[in-house]
Amino acid sequence: MRPEVKSALTPFLRTVAAAPEAILLVDYDGTLAPFRKQRDQAFPYPGVALILQEIVRDCHTRVVIMSGRDATDVLPFLNIHPRPEVWGIHGLQRMKTDGTMEMPSLDDRTLDALSDADRWLGHQQLRHSAEFKAGSIAVHWRGMSDSDVHDLRSRVMLGWRPIAEQSGLDLLEFDGGLEVRASEADKGDAVRTFLSEISDSVPVAYLGDDTTDESAFRAIEGRGISVLVRPEWRETAAHHWIKPPEELLDFLGMWLRTCSEHPASSKSVARLPVISPPV
Repeated sequence: MRPEVKSALTPFLRTVAAAPEAILLVDYDGTLAPFRKQRDQAFPYPGVALILQEIVRDCHTRVVIMSGRDATDVLPFLNIHPRPEVWGIHGLQRMKTDGTMEMPSLDDRTLDALSDADRWLGHQQLRHSAEFKAGSIAVHWRGMSDSDVHDLRSRVMLGWRPIAEQSGLDLLEFDGGLEVRASEADKGDAVRTFLSEISDSVPVAYLGDDTTDESAFRAIEGRGISVLVRPEWRETAAHHWIKPPEELLDFLGMWLRTCSEHPASSKSVARLPVISPPV
């Protein structure tokens, strides 16, 4: 890991080591795993699942996945035990550790608009490029040429933009695609909900890569640290930037080593460090 990044992260990780409990909130695609054209082949970077398993086992840390995928799609890739809580569909869906699922009921207006978005894809003969989830539809163009991406995006937006505007659906662009979804929640809402359920003394980190993670980066401001996990820098609300997979593995390894070398006392109280600017 770059020395300046390691130096910036060390105070927070010492807080993790001193705390009786810590929280690691992580996005999946693009953060723990490289993007794949075949989404069922998006296995985590080598070594990531193993380190996360050791963190869960040895570091008094709750790992929580916050993904754009359906919550049920994530766990088979990681195979962590006990299985972590998963927030799916950008925070719209919550699957707890016991497998129970929480998701707001969608009103008729939302359901009708999603049906209209589906029909538009059918009319354009684009359903093969779509992923259908509870409360959302995503079109993926990863691996296409620039001209094909431009054509696909233009055709989808032509139909989806007026549907979203008239119905109140969210229209989100992400790395490699476009999604229309119910507007009940986003990742920032999910983070705020989660934080409201835990003590202010618990150190929390959020790792993400996409523009859909920006609301989560903002939500954790003043409460923990946020880390952009991405090969190239981009403008972000995150406090820190690391490059996958090497620096991601370094970060997780530092988390594991720090808490192993400095086991927390059951009476320890965590105090959050001053947040540093992006490095």
